Amino acid sequence: MNALALPPDFATRVLRNEPMSRHTSWRVGGPADVFFRPKDVADLVQFLRGLDPDTPILWIGLGSNLLVRDGGIRGVVIGTHGVLDRLERVGEEEIVCGAGVACAKIAKQCVKWGLGPAEFFAGIPGTLGGALAMNAGAFGGETWRHVVEVQTLDRHGVRRTRSASEYTVGYRYVQGPADEWFLGARLRFELRPGATQEDIRMLLARRKATQPIGEWSCGSVFTNPPGDHAARLIEACGLKGFRIGGARVSEVHANFIINDGTATARDIEELIAYVQRTVRERHGIELQPEVRVVGEGA
Repeated sequence: MNALALPPDFATRVLRNEPMSRHTSWRVGGPADVFFRPKDVADLVQFLRGLDPDTPILWIGLGSNLLVRDGGIRGVVIGTHGVLDRLERVGEEEIVCGAGVACAKIAKQCVKWGLGPAEFFAGIPGTLGGALAMNAGAFGGETWRHVVEVQTLDRHGVRRTRSASEYTVGYRYVQGPADEWFLGARLRFELRPGATQEDIRMLLARRKATQPIGEWSCGSVFTNPPGDHAARLIEACGLKGFRIGGARVSEVHANFIINDGTATARDIEELIAYVQRTVRERHGIELQPEVRVVGEGA
C-alpha cells in the first residue's frame, strides 16, 4: 500500500487531494495526496502497517501552529482531533489524555476535578498532541512540566510507553526518539480544590483583550528570544498592520500574523521572512519561528 494506491479496506475512508486549508487555523494550504482520520488506535495501526515505508506522514490535530504551503503535501496526513479523545482521571493527582483532545478541554475538566495548575491549557489553541510535540505553553505554564509518561506509535504500528525522562525538553522544544508520534500522555497535577471555571474565564478574557481572537491566525508566530518578547521587537520596528498580499501583522498583538481571507501560504511565509529580516536589521536579533512550515510551494 502507498499514498496513491490504497487497499479496499481504506480506499473509501480516505480523502484524496484534500485541501489543507480546511484543516489549518490559518485557512491556507494546498492539497494533501491523502487525508486519513482513523476510527480508533487499532484502525490507525492497521493503516500504518500497510503503508509503504517510504511514504511521508504528517500528523495534525487542530492545525494550529502549522503553515502548509500552497503546493500541498505529498504523502499522507493523519488527523487525530476527535479520534484520540480519551480523557479520564486515573489517580488522585493524575489524568490520562489522548493526543486528539483539545487543550481547552483539558483545562476545563481539570478544574472540575480540582486539579491544577492546568488553567493555562485554555490558552493553547491546539490539541495535546501538538502541545507535547512543541512543549506548548501559555500564561506561564508549560505542557511538559506535567508529563509523567507518553504513549507513542511508530510508522510500523508499534506502540510504546516512554517516560518523560527519555525526552529532552526546553522552551518550545522537544526532542525524543525519531519517527514516533504521540498517542497520548499521563499528566500529573496538584490538588487544587479552590480552582473554578471563573479562573479560566478570567484567563480567556485576558487573552481576548491582548490577542486577535476570532481572526485566522496560527497563534504566536515566533518564540520569545531570551530576556525579551518577539511582539515588542516587531512592534518597535513599526510593523503592526504591515501586510504582504492578504497577510498582515496583527494590530492587536505583533507576534500574530492574520489571514484577512485572501492570503496565500506564500503571502504568510514571505511576511514571516520580512519580519525576521527587519528585526535582525534593526535589533540584531534573529527571531525563531514557532510555527511549523510544511509542504511544497505552488
